[in-house]
Amino acid sequence: MSTAGEHAGQAALSICEALLLAMSDRGLLPEHEIVGILRDAAATHENAVGTELETEGHRAVADLINAIITGGKSFSRM
Repeated sequence: MSTAGEHAGQAALSICEALLLAMSDRGLLPEHEIVGILRDAAATHENAVGTELETEGHRAVADLINAIITGGKSFSRM
């Protein structure tokens, strides 16, 4: 069963993804800068420290962002 936090995370991802796609579509940011933003976000989570459970969560977030970069989500439009 999903929690409110999971729904908030999914909503945030959808909003950010839509904003990045809109910026790309309108020529406000080139693809390489959008990918750079995503890589920076992934690196933040890859380098996060904490408990084993926290680190596992950060790794999952980094993996999701990296999947977006490689075309696992709607950024394959770019």
